[in-house]
Amino acid sequence: MVRRIVTRRSPIHGNGVFAARDIAAGVRLIQYRGKVITQAQADRRYDGSSDSGHTFLFILNDDYVIDANFEGNAARWINHSCAPNCEAVIHEHASNRRRDKVVIETIRPIEAGEEICYDYGIVLDEPYTPRLKKIWACRCGARRCTGTILKPKRKRRA
Repeated sequence: MVRRIVTRRSPIHGNGVFAARDIAAGVRLIQYRGKVITQAQADRRYDGSSDSGHTFLFILNDDYVIDANFEGNAARWINHSCAPNCEAVIHEHASNRRRDKVVIETIRPIEAGEEICYDYGIVLDEPYTPRLKKIWACRCGARRCTGTILKPKRKRRA
């Protein structure tokens, strides 16, 4: 069987994941794997800092995080894009939140050689300063790139 995806250096950032062949829309490509830890464990492990601009943490739900630094797979190399061709879909387990999982699925057809990307949707609790936006800069190159992988915070209703 021919592999659907391959990992190699990316023009966006560091490593990336690319289509090894044409892939249709609506295909489950890969599960985002890693060690499932609590939010508190993630905060202790990484000092709760957002100053690195780099993370292999994926928020699974209110209680758990997937840390792809440990037991991670190729999904951790999928880069952010402001014009994504995939999305991260959380599949909830019926009775155990720790067993929820994240699957990367295509949202449009992808041509062989094209980089696989999704919108990270990162929202930080702290104010988005110019320094923080620079740390979390987007390099996707999309026509309507926002310049940052941080998502706007929702405004509170009066």
